[in-house]
Amino acid sequence: MTNDNPQILLNLLLHGNQLKRTARTGWGQRGVANAESVAAHTFGMSYTALVIAQTISPPLDMARLLAMCLLHDLPEAVTTDIPTPAWRFLPPGVKTDVERGAMREMLGDEVPELMALWEELHGRTTAESLLVHDVDKLDMYLQAHIYEQQTGNRQLAEFWTTPAVFYNPTCQAIYDTLRAERG
Repeated sequence: MTNDNPQILLNLLLHGNQLKRTARTGWGQRGVANAESVAAHTFGMSYTALVIAQTISPPLDMARLLAMCLLHDLPEAVTTDIPTPAWRFLPPGVKTDVERGAMREMLGDEVPELMALWEELHGRTTAESLLVHDVDKLDMYLQAHIYEQQTGNRQLAEFWTTPAVFYNPTCQAIYDTLRAERG
């Protein structure tokens, strides 16, 4: 980080902290009471990335991998969690543009390293960025399965109607196993 201005650092910390209180709205739309926060999802996918990365050869850059996991939903501190079904009504690419704007607002020109990692994630050109996309999706399926088991909520069945495809074969195998266990 090129800037050690306490006010800029405090602003970044407050935005990250906001994710603890930002609900994942898609779960609520499907009748899940007390759904996880964006921060809880970020932990879930970061932990999943850490575990899955152990199976990948050559080894991934763990610092970049985990940093991308932590940054992937940071824009939601400003935009909130707009559920996937809502984005279909917006022009293609607008979600990334809106999130990029939120990142620039939060980071300004003060933290170019973090913006570069966020852009790398959205470029989907590195092994680390592809794994982050996979674990983001895999964590969602894991959570849907857990919510189904805990609550019996059948509204979550929509998650399983179309089989998911992953970049990483280990993520694909875990998803396929989860799907088969679900029956």
